[in-house]
Amino acid sequence: MRDTAEITALRAIFWGRPDDPEPPRDGTLLKMYPEGGTPRAGSLSSDGLDLDSHWHFHDVHQLVHAFEKAIVVESAHGRHLVPPQLAAWIPAGAIHRISFDRVRSGSVFFPAEMIASPDGEVRTVMVTPLMREMLHESMRWRLKDDPCPLGERYFTAMAGLCEEWIQSDAALFLPSAKDRRVQKALELTRTDMRAQLGDACAYGGISERTLRRRLKAETGFTWEAYRQRVRLLRAIALLGEDGMAVSAISAECGFENPSAFAKAFRAMLDASPREYRRHMGGG
Repeated sequence: MRDTAEITALRAIFWGRPDDPEPPRDGTLLKMYPEGGTPRAGSLSSDGLDLDSHWHFHDVHQLVHAFEKAIVVESAHGRHLVPPQLAAWIPAGAIHRISFDRVRSGSVFFPAEMIASPDGEVRTVMVTPLMREMLHESMRWRLKDDPCPLGERYFTAMAGLCEEWIQSDAALFLPSAKDRRVQKALELTRTDMRAQLGDACAYGGISERTLRRRLKAETGFTWEAYRQRVRLLRAIALLGEDGMAVSAISAECGFENPSAFAKAFRAMLDASPREYRRHMGGG
């Protein structure tokens, strides 16, 4: 059980999120080690906390994973929904904010020199069974603990594997838009799996022609492609839960039928929904 002082410290770091829709040019540097101390690898867990951060960055890399439910990581390029089947790679210097609602999650922080980040951008990576177990085990060696030779060797091995893991970007993110009317239209698209283009435009107060033009110019996405990405992200989260049939997930996520769902899912992840669920240990 996390002690009160540690919860207070976490809330002091992460609580409070401005209403600004865009990341600032400069976020707040949040050091994950004592002032004057030498950066070293370590973990930080959150056991059911409700957190919503402001824009910030670290001078160390962060690998964050939700052991249940999902977390949201936002960067300059968009919103990354990170269910338990994925992890977010946040390289040193990347301005971001993160939020989760009573989610049990864990982060591992690595000094920047331990891992060569491919492009300095936030990524979503698939969580293999090995990564999942290593993330769980890494919670033994917390950032606030004294250095431990066994922990140091563990994180050195994990850093080597992490360089391999982060080479493949799952690219399961939702791009952001600057136009507030487009933002509103996309908000409805994210929350209503069955929303049609006319519904989204009415909610955002924007014409269909203008929405299509601005969305394509700002994100490279058509509205249909954006809606498809929303549906697939929701499906990935549901596939990680036991007890819900694939056909029911297809209907819940707004697909016309299970065949259309399977085709769209395979086009993005090169696997059927059932294959993905088996691979991720979902039964």
